Amino acid sequence: MVRQLLPSPVPALDDAAILNLYAPPRGEIPFVRFNFVGTADGASTHDGASGALGGDADRRIFALLRRHADTILVGAGTVRAEGYAGELVDAAGQAWRRERGRLPHPGVAVVSGTLDLDPASAFFAQAPVRPLLLTTGPAAERDADAFADVADVVACGRDGVDPAAVLRELARRGHRAVHSEGGPSLFGAFQAADLVDSLCLTLSPLLAGGTARRIAEGAEHPLVPLRISALLEEDGALFINYRRATERPGG
Repeated sequence: MVRQLLPSPVPALDDAAILNLYAPPRGEIPFVRFNFVGTADGASTHDGASGALGGDADRRIFALLRRHADTILVGAGTVRAEGYAGELVDAAGQAWRRERGRLPHPGVAVVSGTLDLDPASAFFAQAPVRPLLLTTGPAAERDADAFADVADVVACGRDGVDPAAVLRELARRGHRAVHSEGGPSLFGAFQAADLVDSLCLTLSPLLAGGTARRIAEGAEHPLVPLRISALLEEDGALFINYRRATERPGG
């Protein structure tokens, strides 16, 4: 059973309690949350993927977090490494969303600077909603027609995908709760732009060694202080809901 350590001890949490702990704030400014799993020695993957790092509780919380999302935002590398084909919210999650007057499945947005994706892949063929591809101007001009039947392609920058432009596009579509599952380059880009409101981190009681990636990569930036909004535990795994300690610019 998942138990709550902070803000106050609770011996066992049901799904409703977990959903309440992770509920994003209401507001007009997009709320940007990143979700990652890592080992005790800092690895974000094992054998090239993150799936082996989390247990049952991690998968449970992972699924519950998606219920709150207006958009599930991922990098193209994460799509290639982890699949992402088919429905990303289970039947119970879709029913939960319908009961609250929301569309059964959140939007799915992929950040890809080069559009290095296969329009005939299962990700597009099995997509529960039409994906949104956020890319650069040159890539959109060159390759948008290849995705015309399977996705919307929007340019969000010239030399690289601009996180601020990504949020403006999502806000234009009415998406306020942005839930990102990586990868490290995308997380690093949003950190560098100072556009991260929350980090949900599963710290697995595992040692991976090797040369696995961190959960964030990119240019160093000024330190951003965080606070613990909630801390949960099961079988030695810690589930940390971090929020910014100060409001982000524009927030």
